[in-house]
Amino acid sequence: MATAIPLRALNNIKYNDSSSSLSAKTKLIDAREHSTLDDYSSMTEDEYTDEGFATYSNSLYRRRARDSGWTDCLSLSRLTECLMGCCIKIRNICKEEREYHSRNIQIGQVIEADFPPNVTRNQKYSLFTFFPCVLYEQFRFFLNFYFLMVAVSQFIPDLKIGYLYTYWGPLGFVLLVTMCREAFDDFKRYRRDREINNQSYKKLTRRGTKPVMCSDIAVGDIIIIDKNQRVPADMVLLQTTEKGGACFIRTDQLDGETDWKLRLAVETCQQLRSNRELFSINASIYAEKPRIDIYDFVGTFNETDNNVQEPLNIENTIWANTVVASGPIVAIVIYTGSETRSSMNASNPPTKIGLIDLEINRLTKVLFVATISLAFLLVSLKGFQGPWYRYFFRFILLFSSIIPISLRVNLDMGKIVYSWMINSDKEIPGTVVRSSTIPEELGRVGYILSDKTGTLTQNEMVFKRLHTGNVSFGMDSMEEIKEYLRSVYLSSPSGSDNIAGASGRSRMRNQPLELAHEAILTIALCHNVTPVIDKSFDNVIDDGSTSSDDDADIELSLSTNDNRIDYQASSPDEIALVKWTESVGITLVKRDLSSICLRLPNGQILRYAILQLFPFTSERKRMGIILRDNASNEILFLMKGADVVMSHIVQYNDWLEEECGNMAREGLRTLVVAKRILTREQYHDFDTRYSQAKLSVNDRAAKVNGAIERLEKDMKLLCLTGVEDKLQVDVRPTLELVRNAGIKIWMLTGDKMETATCIGVSARLISRNQTIHTFKQVSNRPEVRIELNTFRRKNDCALIIRGDTLDVCLRYYEHEFMEVACLCSAVICCRCSPTQKANIVRLIKKHTKQQTCAIGDGGNDVSMIQAADVGVGIVGKEGKQASLASDFSITQFRYIGRLLLWHGRNSYKRTASLSQFVIHRGLIISVMQAVFSSIFYFSSVALYQGFLMVGYATIYTMAPVFSLVLDVDVSADIAMTYPELYKDLSKGRSLSFKTFFIWIVISIYQGGTIMCGALLLFESEFAHIVSISFTALILTELLMVALTIRTWHW
Repeated sequence: MATAIPLRALNNIKYNDSSSSLSAKTKLIDAREHSTLDDYSSMTEDEYTDEGFATYSNSLYRRRARDSGWTDCLSLSRLTECLMGCCIKIRNICKEEREYHSRNIQIGQVIEADFPPNVTRNQKYSLFTFFPCVLYEQFRFFLNFYFLMVAVSQFIPDLKIGYLYTYWGPLGFVLLVTMCREAFDDFKRYRRDREINNQSYKKLTRRGTKPVMCSDIAVGDIIIIDKNQRVPADMVLLQTTEKGGACFIRTDQLDGETDWKLRLAVETCQQLRSNRELFSINASIYAEKPRIDIYDFVGTFNETDNNVQEPLNIENTIWANTVVASGPIVAIVIYTGSETRSSMNASNPPTKIGLIDLEINRLTKVLFVATISLAFLLVSLKGFQGPWYRYFFRFILLFSSIIPISLRVNLDMGKIVYSWMINSDKEIPGTVVRSSTIPEELGRVGYILSDKTGTLTQNEMVFKRLHTGNVSFGMDSMEEIKEYLRSVYLSSPSGSDNIAGASGRSRMRNQPLELAHEAILTIALCHNVTPVIDKSFDNVIDDGSTSSDDDADIELSLSTNDNRIDYQASSPDEIALVKWTESVGITLVKRDLSSICLRLPNGQILRYAILQLFPFTSERKRMGIILRDNASNEILFLMKGADVVMSHIVQYNDWLEEECGNMAREGLRTLVVAKRILTREQYHDFDTRYSQAKLSVNDRAAKVNGAIERLEKDMKLLCLTGVEDKLQVDVRPTLELVRNAGIKIWMLTGDKMETATCIGVSARLISRNQTIHTFKQVSNRPEVRIELNTFRRKNDCALIIRGDTLDVCLRYYEHEFMEVACLCSAVICCRCSPTQKANIVRLIKKHTKQQTCAIGDGGNDVSMIQAADVGVGIVGKEGKQASLASDFSITQFRYIGRLLLWHGRNSYKRTASLSQFVIHRGLIISVMQAVFSSIFYFSSVALYQGFLMVGYATIYTMAPVFSLVLDVDVSADIAMTYPELYKDLSKGRSLSFKTFFIWIVISIYQGGTIMCGALLLFESEFAHIVSISFTALILTELLMVALTIRTWHW
């Protein structure tokens, strides 16, 4: 009798971590069930540990297994237990999560630690896993597994009915076609991955620079990255060409934001005269262990010689798959391959199985039950005498054509034809089918989940309108403003006080243009834009200096008309505004951390000192700057922001709210610009309060905001600007088209709420008369319940919600929220991380049971594309990463309409007709076999043998039946003109149990009529009954094909 193990053993077990604890507990439980007290009485003190106890238990198990003998080892329970144990171990090995570690990277030295290779890999298979994985994916389908069992049964003499090639030939052909298709698709992925992995970069070494491929980059390498070049790995920025160590990066492919992000080099490294000095300093970088958060980083820079320690944060990093917007730069690699932020936010590419394949798989199970039932019926009528079970299995094999193996062949070849048609469609040029297994799913889409940046928009900001209160200046008025500014400055004396003098003389002459002048000057100053001229690191390597130009030289070069100025900023809106001021004559020529310089139409340079800068945040929804005019010493407080907050800051007016609404209806992104002149006393009072607030330990953010808000009162309203984010071509009609087709549209973006709302209105995702419900920020269960109840009471509204708020809602009321959200005609989720996008797709699939289509163009959309039933990638400015990981690649968003409504419709309709006809073709010959066996004393003899059975599904009927893949029910023009026809497809009526049983009745009727008619009408030709019935069968099938086809192609 088993007893508990000694308490001494329990108390002395040492648990190193949670996994070892679980392992030890499992072993203890197993010991309680199978061991006796005497078994553990011989354990020594050292063995009462986790490892010692495991070792002792394993030795005890081996001793028992040896003593029990071979009979016990080969028992069914023992074999089952061993098999399950092996499967569990294999599963644990395959699913074992990699353990991440922090690292200390010595600058300029080779790192010997084992880090993952910096390889991009989107392949599904490797050389060793191809055959096992493909075979598993094929035989997980009941249809293929059934025919494998049927083919294997032919090796048993008592069950053998025909020739082996009758069963193994079709099965081998199916597997060969599938393997060739999967190998071809995976080879294309391999070539795309190789193109990325072979991209060349410049690696900085002690002997200079040398080329290195992306896949050969390792942790600790120092890489020089040029402007507009993709960042190959996660890095810490060491040096830039800017004197202050600043550079800008584009993060479109990581977080979906079009805003350029400012990054700062490590101060100690930036101060070095040459990047070759990086190898002479004794410095190291501590980097935290890799994690999924793309908005945070904790690290430290340590220089031992001078005892310098600098904290590193997100501003010092550049993540993989971002793009350097101002360069070149020098950076050191800290994470590679699977440890990069972009890889950790991406999910493994799943093997997608179409809904129609699952439906056909269910139908084959019904057919299998019918096969068993029919065999059992004939055996029952024959009588359970003799070896009846042998007859039973032989009848199952005789009726195996009820489940036609040619079904998989026809469906797979049909998918290839559909893919070729999509690739060859001249109406959607550049479209590529990257996964040929799911073209039918294009015809069943119920939800489209689209990215914003680069998908719905072109990612180009264009200034459209300026409203000063009494006059609205559009694009047709820009020349008038330009001429006015030219006349003002060219007719005035030099010096910065010319502005006031010229303004005073012209105010009475042309007040609307003077108001525009003041607004333009404020717009040119109130921003966070930096003008740059392209530079090179050649001077760093050759001359040993990071910047050889002083401020005077920079101003001179930038103020020269021959030089082209590039602008960099964290917001494309600001760049659009600054470019517009340049077009009318006031040009930003210099910007650093302490000053701003403007060039006027007469060539004069205005200089301002930056006293304070208040960046834009999603909470404040505004940005401000305090400047001092170097010539007049006048202190200016300039601000611009969203109308919802600026309306309470500016002085009373009666036009702002109305004009904001007008511009919003036009789809323009609005900003309110205001100004206030501060006295020296006011500024010094603010500066004192602001400095004290920044030094506060408790509630620092609240105190800083309070100090700023003391200034934000009674500001003069100057103007309202309107900027357009240019939409992709035909986005509005395309969205209207798919909406009329019954498809609901969700926009998932990492951008700000205000920006996402403007694009939703501009693209007509939100109709003009539709109410917008913005889900408030919530943090706990009661707040979520209150806001959900408020949202539930609104009808036919568009929902706008932030990603963090969505997480809180799903934590407490997942089902309730999804139930209400799915009733909305449009949903916009902003500030979504790549992982959140994928989770939203999975939630929609879970709660609606409808097919989803995800559309994106950046690396941050890959997880969403792979999680959706249909993933569509757009080749655009953000690169090809989404396109390479998608199922279908297009070049413009407007092509999605034809892809779904025409090609999706045809693929689904054709597959539904083809599958049911192939089932009918196998069922009718089985009915004839059943009639034949019943008439001839229930004998288990095949009616058609050998080549007749193989030729029936190949030579005689394959081409006519396969012609159904060319059939169309409506023309392309009708399908695109009447998108409502698509609604019927999502209901799955073309392939349902109703249509399936109709074809079964037809098969039974035709098979019984052919066999009974042949026996009755040709009784005198009984010796030729096989030929007669087979001829009638072929003619019947050809006639049925002719009647089933809806459009004949002459």
